[in-house]
Amino acid sequence: MELNSHLILALIPFFTVCFLVPSIQAISVEYCDKKGEYPVTVQDIQISPDPIVPSKPATFTISATTGLIAPSLRVSLEPCDGKDIKGKAISGGKVVIEVSLFGVHVHTETHNLCEETYCPISGGKFELSHSQNLPAFTPPGSYTLKMEMEDESKLQLTCITFNFNIGFGSYVADN
Repeated sequence: MELNSHLILALIPFFTVCFLVPSIQAISVEYCDKKGEYPVTVQDIQISPDPIVPSKPATFTISATTGLIAPSLRVSLEPCDGKDIKGKAISGGKVVIEVSLFGVHVHTETHNLCEETYCPISGGKFELSHSQNLPAFTPPGSYTLKMEMEDESKLQLTCITFNFNIGFGSYVADN
């Protein structure tokens, strides 16, 4: 009897880890240009709730950092427009979001960068956050989101893709 109770106590942490770890998985981020060096790098993405529930508020929070443009990127830009954000705060721009379901484009939206985060953005850490309610008829599934960010002079600051899930929601309007 004593052996069984010790075995049960030993297995509790194992089962706790097995059930909790899948619910706190990090979201895998890929850059659009795998060899590119972007002025803004993404550190983390949080989605709440996860999975997203149609007709309920969903929030995407992207933690990022910005610093100097990598020399290789700066050199490639100089012949085009001579612009360089080295030492300059990002004072405006836009964020373009494209959403695909099973590889089929289903939605695009554009936002003012300074409505998604505080501007000006100086070197260091910052967050972009966007909340919205998805329509109740949004199909459940695994979606891919592509986010491009550019400054006010149309310099691409970053371009990432990541997957997220939309679960089943209520098809009856909430009152």
